[in-house]
Parts: sequence; C-alpha cells; structure tokens
Amino acid sequence: MHVDRFDPMPLYQQVARALRDRIKAGELKPRDAIPSESELVSVHGVARETARRAVALLRDEGWVITLPQRGTYVAERLPNTDAES
Repeated sequence: MHVDRFDPMPLYQQVARALRDRIKAGELKPRDAIPSESELVSVHGVARETARRAVALLRDEGWVITLPQRGTYVAERLPNTDAES
C-alpha cells in the first residue's frame, strides 16, 4: 500500500494509520514485531525519516513499544480504541 500524496494528512500519519489498522484487525498481534523501517520505506514508498516518525507516533500513542537493540513490537496492552477514528 502506497500512501496518497494528494491526501492532506501527513505521510507519516498515513503510515501510522496503516499499521494501526493492521493491529486493530488482528493482523499484527501483541508482542508481534512490526515491519522494520526498511520494510515500511519499501512498502509505502516513503523516506526513512517518515517511517521513523510513524513508528514514533505509534509509540507515543501506546500502540507499540521499542526494545533497544531488539526492535519494535505491538504493545501487550493496546490503547482504548473507542476514541480512535
């Protein structure tokens, strides 16, 4: 899935939304590794910094956790999705 460059939503938010949707759908489950920055760059056609910002946003929202030198994983306790759009 490539991002929509004509969408007014910033690219990093579009990538974060795609990952968030995969988590909500159960495609990525708690403790599963999320795609690497390189994979996100390749799949979404974005710059590495965009992929990095998307992961940082998900981390700030509580969807993922990053373990130093191990990678980034879906959080065991997901945020309340009632307020999500």
